[in-house]
Amino acid sequence: MPAMSSDMSAMKSDMPAMSSVISSNLKKSPQDKVVTVAGGCFWGLEYIYKMHFEDRILDTQVGFANGNVANPTYNQVCQGMTYHAEVLQISYNPGVISYKELVDFFFLVHDPTQKDRQGNDIGAQYRSAIFYLDDTEKAVAEQSLAESQKKWFPHHRIVTQVEKLSSYWDADDYHQEYLDKNPNGYHCPTHIIRKKPKSKFV
Repeated sequence: MPAMSSDMSAMKSDMPAMSSVISSNLKKSPQDKVVTVAGGCFWGLEYIYKMHFEDRILDTQVGFANGNVANPTYNQVCQGMTYHAEVLQISYNPGVISYKELVDFFFLVHDPTQKDRQGNDIGAQYRSAIFYLDDTEKAVAEQSLAESQKKWFPHHRIVTQVEKLSSYWDADDYHQEYLDKNPNGYHCPTHIIRKKPKSKFV
């Protein structure tokens, strides 16, 4: 991450404290968990997770994570000045599906070797990242990255960031489940599924 300017540091210090780093729109029972990932256009990532896992995940929400401005708009993030990432939050029951499986899938559906971009989508808002909530999630994410590096990208270095989730803001309603509402909308060309047994997309 580039050095933060004094002005941006001041903006960050003035941000109101977050009551939660999980979307309030993700209805969860106490045993349910949330995974947060960034890999290019967030509506494409949301669509492919929902299509692949269907009833095995509980809900999804797209938004913006770990930037320097409180409650950013989509246009602010797209201008690349706030350092938010476009992210997908996935609510799941760990008795049905594991954090590891959801993170492993992440490396199959975008290009984690592209820094601050996915295809023609360029900027830090499109960076590849896994945002963890605790040390256990961090260890699993790092394990998944190492395994994916060896298995899927032996000749290209994965640049996915594994970072603590410090802030999260919901995107506007227009972008939630965008490709369900707009099936002919833009699909990020890097949102593909690599060869994997039993994948419904192969």
